[in-house]
Amino acid sequence: MSWWIKRQLRASKPQTRLAVVEKLAHEGDAKSIGSLVLALKDKVADVRCAAARALVRFADRRAVTPLIELLRDTVPLARIAAAESLGKLADPAAIDRLVPLLRDQDPIARAVAARSLHRLGWRPSTDALKIQQILAVGNLHQLVTMGPEAVEPLLELMRYGSPNKQLASVKTLGRINDPRLVRTMIEALHMDTPAIRIAALETLERLADPATYSEVEKLLNDASASVRSAAVDAVTHCNGRRAVPRLILSLKDPSWEVRRAAAKALGFIGEASAVPGLCEMVQDPDLDVREAGIAALGQICDPQAITSLVTALLDAERTARNLAQTTLKKIQPDWEQTEQARAALPAIKAALAHPDYWVRHSATVLLEQFKMDARSLVDELKSVSPEISTPQPPHLALPFLADLLFDRDPELRVAAAEALGRLREKNATAILAAAARDANQAVQQAAEKALAALN
Repeated sequence: MSWWIKRQLRASKPQTRLAVVEKLAHEGDAKSIGSLVLALKDKVADVRCAAARALVRFADRRAVTPLIELLRDTVPLARIAAAESLGKLADPAAIDRLVPLLRDQDPIARAVAARSLHRLGWRPSTDALKIQQILAVGNLHQLVTMGPEAVEPLLELMRYGSPNKQLASVKTLGRINDPRLVRTMIEALHMDTPAIRIAALETLERLADPATYSEVEKLLNDASASVRSAAVDAVTHCNGRRAVPRLILSLKDPSWEVRRAAAKALGFIGEASAVPGLCEMVQDPDLDVREAGIAALGQICDPQAITSLVTALLDAERTARNLAQTTLKKIQPDWEQTEQARAALPAIKAALAHPDYWVRHSATVLLEQFKMDARSLVDELKSVSPEISTPQPPHLALPFLADLLFDRDPELRVAAAEALGRLREKNATAILAAAARDANQAVQQAAEKALAALN
């Protein structure tokens, strides 16, 4: 060791000592190994780390023992550098000292130790070591095959790991058949991260244990809409009939996601007491919720839903109208002859003045089914409210263009929007507004341009 190097490695400034280590690494002179080994004991961690990385370049066994000693360093970065260098030096003598690092407090140190052990050809000799290896690498799904023996390490990770590791551990625990599973999932219901609570609810839904109902029901009031939605599904399977009153309340949840889940759940349970609440759903502002409510009424098949389902035939969206038509036939094949259907006549007559063509058209068709003259009713409405004008019939191409506007091919959707704009077809306002929210930007722009042409 030259006098200059020795002096620089003892310099007061860490930057100076670090520069010397980097210079020695760059030069690659085997005579520098002793100096680098000395630098492994530097009081500054950055210098120790740089020395550990530099020693790899020489592939000299003299570096192995000092690097093994560095595995006991109090600074995680130094332990990480030592473990990584030992893996690259590929000396089997390091194996026994790298194995304990699989339990290191630092997750990066554990992962690096696992990679280095793999480089050295190490294979776990016991299930406990295999679990430690899997945990260190982070492939938690592999622990499912380890069965109950993996539960305790996963529980520790669930309680003290990072949020991502906590979520992964809850999902993995949910796939292990163990008597502690229910208790573990209930514990996870009280964790801070919404995704963890959802994962626990999904497991409890699958287990369908009535004993968990009370704990699951509490999450119907969770601050997260996604958690409340998952709780709806879980209570339905844990004790469906008991959940009905609470699910009916969820039909009024501010989140469309929760309202839809509640409607589906009540349809699945088939509880007649839910019909009044589900009837209100057919007027929900969200299409998915309306369709879920209509479908649920079809599952329950109660004639008291006929009036609301007839009004659903006036929906501005074709899918909702078609679903209502199918549901009515399922409940009562001759529903048009029922008093419940005629109770919807005021709503049907009022729809004749609706600004949306499809609503007016549906009202006209319904009145024809009831043997009533729609035109005379329009004249009657005009006498009461002169501002109501006679609905203009749509262009003959409207139904065809309306279908193309939602075709899979974005170019066809663009062409349909442009055609409706050129036709100045005011009856297409609603469908063009929907197309203006298309995922394809070109379709959005064509629809917006067409809407502007209608005004």
